[in-house]
Amino acid sequence: MELEVRHLRALCAIADAGSLHKAARQLGVSQPSLTTQLRRIERALDGELFLRERTGCRPTPFGRTVLGRARPLLEDMAALVAEARALAHGPRLRIGSTASSALPGWLRRLHRRLPDTDTSLVVDVSANALLRMVASGQLDVAFVHEVEGFPLRVPSGLEVHVLMEREPQFVSMARDHPAARRPVVELREFATDRWTVDPSVDGEWDGLRRVLAGAGLHPPVLHADYHTAASLIVSGEAVAPCQPTSGPREDMAIRPLYGDPLAVRLLLATRPGAHAEVYEDLRAAYREAALGTPPYRAWLHHHESPLLEADVEVGSGAGAGAGAGAGAEAEAA
Repeated sequence: MELEVRHLRALCAIADAGSLHKAARQLGVSQPSLTTQLRRIERALDGELFLRERTGCRPTPFGRTVLGRARPLLEDMAALVAEARALAHGPRLRIGSTASSALPGWLRRLHRRLPDTDTSLVVDVSANALLRMVASGQLDVAFVHEVEGFPLRVPSGLEVHVLMEREPQFVSMARDHPAARRPVVELREFATDRWTVDPSVDGEWDGLRRVLAGAGLHPPVLHADYHTAASLIVSGEAVAPCQPTSGPREDMAIRPLYGDPLAVRLLLATRPGAHAEVYEDLRAAYREAALGTPPYRAWLHHHESPLLEADVEVGSGAGAGAGAGAGAEAEAA
C-alpha cells in the first residue's frame, strides 16, 4: 500500500478531532470505514499511530512524528491547489463560518464590494475545523465563535481579528415558560428544565456545564442538533443557550441572562494578505443584525456598547455584567 494525500488527511483529522467518530463525521465517511483505513495505514508504516482509549484516540510517539511530517505536506498541497484554481478561475473568496445571523448581510456587502469575485460559503458547527481549512488553503477567511474559557486551536500563520471580545449568550425557551414573562432571566429559573446543546459545537457543552455547575445547578442535558433542539424548545421540553442576534419567533421566547454568565468571543481568521474589506463588511453586517434584534439592542444600550456607533471598532466588546434592569427595554422576542 502506498500512502496518498487522503491517507495523510485522515490521520490529521483523527489527531485533531481526538476520536474516530468525530473524524469520520468531518471527513464524511463511516467510522468503520475510517477504522479500517487507519489499520491499513499502520500496517503500511509498520507501527501503531494512535492509542485507542475509552475517551478517544491520541497519537503515539511514532504517530506524532508521522503527523509532524504529514501536516506541512498537506498544507503545501492545499496551497498549490488553491493557487492553481485561482489562476484558472480568476478572483475567488472562500468564506467559512459558524452559524450567524450576520451571514446574509455580510455576503450582500461582499457581493456589492467585489462584484467580479466568485464568493463561496462553507458553514460548519466546528470552529476548529474551519480554522484548519483556512490554514490548509481550503478557505480564505473564517468567522468563528470561541466559547469563553475554552480557547480554539488557532493554527500558526493565521491573522486573527476580534469582532466582539465578549458576546453574551441568551436563553431560548417556550413562549409560555414562566421565565418568559420577564425581560431578564436568571439561571436558577431553569433549575428544573432540561438543557439541550449540540455536542459537535466546539466548547459549547463544556462552557454550559461550567456555568451551570458554578451556579450550583446540575440539570439534565440533552445532546441534539439545532433543528431538533428548536422543536424541543418550542414544545417546552427543553431550553437552550442561543446567540443574542437570533431573530424573534412567535413560538419561542429569547431572553438575556442576569449577569451574562455565558459568553463567546467572535473572531475572523484570515490567510495573510486577505482583503481588509472583508472584516469591515462583517463588522457592519453584525451591527445590522444586532441592532435589528430588540432584546439584544436593549442589552447593547444598557451597556453603552461601542457597537451602537457606526464608525468605531467593536473589538473592545461590551460590559461583562448586566444589572437588574439590563433588559428593561427589551421587546418580546
